[in-house]
Amino acid sequence: MVRDIRTIANIGSGTMGHATALQFAVAGYPVKLVDCSQELLDAGMARIRSDAEEFAQAGLLAQGESVEDVLSRITTYTDYEHGATGADFIIESIVEKLDVKQKVWSEIEQYAPEDAIFATNTSGLSPTSIQSVLKHPERLVVAHFWNPAQLMPLVEVVPGESTAEEVEDATFELMRKIGKKPAKIRKESLGFVGNRLQLAVLREAFNIMNEGIADAETIDTVVKYSLGRRWNLVGPVASADLGGLDTFYNVSTYLLKDMDNGTEPSPLLEAKVQAGDLGAKTGRGFYEWTGETGQAIIRQRDENLIRQLVEDARKEA
Repeated sequence: MVRDIRTIANIGSGTMGHATALQFAVAGYPVKLVDCSQELLDAGMARIRSDAEEFAQAGLLAQGESVEDVLSRITTYTDYEHGATGADFIIESIVEKLDVKQKVWSEIEQYAPEDAIFATNTSGLSPTSIQSVLKHPERLVVAHFWNPAQLMPLVEVVPGESTAEEVEDATFELMRKIGKKPAKIRKESLGFVGNRLQLAVLREAFNIMNEGIADAETIDTVVKYSLGRRWNLVGPVASADLGGLDTFYNVSTYLLKDMDNGTEPSPLLEAKVQAGDLGAKTGRGFYEWTGETGQAIIRQRDENLIRQLVEDARKEA
């Protein structure tokens, strides 16, 4: 089925949407980029150009390809009728609200070819709920990219209850074809896999701060130079095997009882949100993001992610 996918419709041109459009265009696909206004599309195209230029500088474009070649594959639309018509694979990255996604997909279905695959780039909403409003729910699947989507390799491919196996398989293969590292999840769950693991770690990180054991910077140092280094190579389950399952079992017998097992958001996190300190998007969270230090963290992250993408490409060449 992957060889039958020739044209991509990309719904949404924001933080995630512009990045997924870039990925498909870099891989050689014509992309129909759709958003609700030309202003939003122009802003998305500006971000796509900026990211494509970074790719070009890092040598991540195909040999002989230029930024202009990549951009020439993307056309913009402000309506679903023209944006979805003729597309073989339609991916959506819009606001994380179930009713909005249901409404958008219902409208897209009116114009999309009957054999087009629908992929929602949700970070945790139920694909079963999203596909429940469709006449052909079997063709909708989750393709969850991680932010920043142009730099993070992982895509979680998650079926809903009605998703056809061939749709999941085709989406998985398409993600591999555009250079991603897809993970085929057996069945849906709240948060899928990545966010469940991420929230489990954050729950204890916030608990450690709340108990006065360590501050945010110390916690981040511990993770970056131990778990982060190790898990980047072999993952937590393989690490447990390598460390000895008896050791992890013995530690579990006493440590789990002392860790946070709450089912409500951390009071520290709640206080930040209520104060409007939402992180980089507002300039302040547990860190200050408006100054040079905060910007340096972002630059270093992106530079290291690009370097890892270059290393991945070299290994696969």
